[in-house]
Amino acid sequence: MNASVATKRDLPGWVEAALAELGGKGTVVEVARTIWATHREELEGSGDFFFPWQYDMRWAALVLRKRGVLAPAGAAGDRVWRLAS
Repeated sequence: MNASVATKRDLPGWVEAALAELGGKGTVVEVARTIWATHREELEGSGDFFFPWQYDMRWAALVLRKRGVLAPAGAAGDRVWRLAS
């Protein structure tokens, strides 16, 4: 069975789902681990997208902030992403 191929467009939904799974907040590393655990096959089968996906995950967080799904970035040094209430 062939796995689906991941693209940059998948990441906003994956970031949101990962944060929900983490109780509404998590560090960048926790979000990446959750996405990897859930979407490993899709990421491994995604060709060149496999290499920058963690960078693009940060882009997805910015998109979600602009949509009001993620809370605004915290104080400098706060690396926790939070779903908006």
